[in-house]
Amino acid sequence: MLKGECMPNAKLSQDPHKTGERREKNLEVAIGRELRDYRRRRGMTVADLAALTGLSVGMLSKIENGVTSPSLTTLQALSSALSVPVTSFFRRFEENREAVHVVAGEGVEIERAGTRAGHQYNLLGHLRSNSSGVMVEPYLITLTEKSDIFPTFQHDGTELLYILEGEVGYRHGDKSFHLKPGDSLFFDADAPHGPDQLIKLPVRYLSVISYRQSGM
Repeated sequence: MLKGECMPNAKLSQDPHKTGERREKNLEVAIGRELRDYRRRRGMTVADLAALTGLSVGMLSKIENGVTSPSLTTLQALSSALSVPVTSFFRRFEENREAVHVVAGEGVEIERAGTRAGHQYNLLGHLRSNSSGVMVEPYLITLTEKSDIFPTFQHDGTELLYILEGEVGYRHGDKSFHLKPGDSLFFDADAPHGPDQLIKLPVRYLSVISYRQSGM
């Protein structure tokens, strides 16, 4: 069962000025991050942007680092220089952030394409599409004496394995890796991969798959 993250009860500050200060600082950081991202995407240095806007390098550095709050006039100058709407600088501040809390033993058991006998997949969380353009699927995988061995998985993206229990031979392409608790394996998931030897059972490991959202 997937559950929305629950935060423990906390006493809220009764000082509205302090609350306002925290919110304002968060907004400044959000604007700074967006400004830096847009500038870098265009291959511009801070000096390049300063020359286009008439702002000083020092001022731009302060804005990008969330140290100071830019005026509307400054934001208009920046939006014109970077060819983006003024509202784009507030995107991260307004964006809804999700979190998923999965209680031990309550991950959703699913069947993935290519799954064979004895391979148990528990999905540990799933977030909807986000601005990063990257989807991430975390799984807890359990192999037992009934599990098949088959290094034939292939899919888009990259995958990270982290061994929690047992030992397994895991093949990626033409190489096989003997993985023990604490070992990890990070690889291009487009190559054939999967367990090819069950050495010490049961085997439990985390699998984190990441890939680009379709259409991004």
